[in-house]
Amino acid sequence: MTALYVLAKEYRLTAEKLADLDLPQDMVADTLEGLAGALEHKATNVAMFIRNLEANVEAIKGAEKQMAERRRAMESRAENLRDYLKGAMQATQIKVIESPYFKMAIRDNPQSVVIDTASQIPAKFMRQPDPPPAQPDKKLIAAALNAGEEVSGARLVRGSRLDIR
Repeated sequence: MTALYVLAKEYRLTAEKLADLDLPQDMVADTLEGLAGALEHKATNVAMFIRNLEANVEAIKGAEKQMAERRRAMESRAENLRDYLKGAMQATQIKVIESPYFKMAIRDNPQSVVIDTASQIPAKFMRQPDPPPAQPDKKLIAAALNAGEEVSGARLVRGSRLDIR
């Protein structure tokens, strides 16, 4: 099957050639209609493929969400079982359990700092985050340009999109 861009080019070239010839209007219309039919058929097939891809994207998003929920549930379950095992070992004052597969031991963590009241911490212990870099406000710039104001380094452009309904 002929590529869409080839059909579009053929249609454009044929329309230009027919415009230069002195042919009856109905003959020109019939010729262009025949070419347009092939172009429309190909465009319809491409649009169907686009819809299929979009549906696949949505299905993948749903699967990703389900897998993330499942992963979180498994992580939570593993953490709960770890706490359960640790609690049982602490309750029985067992520090180490050895098996052919694992060696389980209760170990002390390194010391960590607990902040009770952040407002009471002296300034020398406070970290100041870097301010975010300034970024252009496109809505503000668009409003200024639409109002006729000139903004150096910016301009308004009107793009186009394909709408498939």
